[in-house]
Amino acid sequence: MGIFAAVNFPPIGEVLNWKPLLFGGSSVALNKVGLTSMLATAITLALFFLAGRKKALVPTGVQNVVESGVDFITNSIVLDIMGPEGIAWLPWLTGLFFFILFNNLFEVVPIFQMPATARMGVTLPLAITVWVTFMAVGVKKQGFASYFKHAVVPSGVPGAILVLLVPLEILSTFIVRPFALAIRLFGNMLAGHLLLLTFAILSEAMFAKSIALVLLPLPFAMLTVLTGYEIFVSALQAFIFTILTAVYIGEAMAGGH
Repeated sequence: MGIFAAVNFPPIGEVLNWKPLLFGGSSVALNKVGLTSMLATAITLALFFLAGRKKALVPTGVQNVVESGVDFITNSIVLDIMGPEGIAWLPWLTGLFFFILFNNLFEVVPIFQMPATARMGVTLPLAITVWVTFMAVGVKKQGFASYFKHAVVPSGVPGAILVLLVPLEILSTFIVRPFALAIRLFGNMLAGHLLLLTFAILSEAMFAKSIALVLLPLPFAMLTVLTGYEIFVSALQAFIFTILTAVYIGEAMAGGH
């Protein structure tokens, strides 16, 4: 009991409130979330820049990593979901995947230890961008009236039922979709962040009490397992966000319901 009495869990408000960083003694409007997002952008751009410079016939190193990622997104997302016509969206979807992935992976990076995607201020703009994109694609491909008709009016449904279905389809397609995209990514990454934080605090408290206690199965072993699991979740959530984006754009391109 003495060990757990010394454990100080920060309130949820403190966990979610990342203060602005200080540079030269002056406060600037940039906190860890903003810095992480900027670094994820820079890493994504640098990765593709370095891979594009080599252009080796037999890829190695960074080029091999990037080409494997591009092949994975091409075969598992673009061709499977959107068909050959979706190849034009490959660069955008690939950049989206890697940007979200690197943001997620900062959860297990020492010092940072937090994914920027654990905040709605990051996931909601991403979701709104996807929302605007698939609507713009639909309007461009089908025309304004035709796109919205295909999007909200199911074919082969009796008129009496359409009175109920059309409002539901409008709500689902144009309101729920962006929020579902944002909340799914935000919720999963925040939950993982809180779990890692919990076991990190327990491990720290045990280490402070006795260096031998931290080697016990819990919580240090759980922290190690959760770290590996969160790396998997980071990749999975980036994949889910990207594949749903491809689904929505593919539907807008196809024009079917």
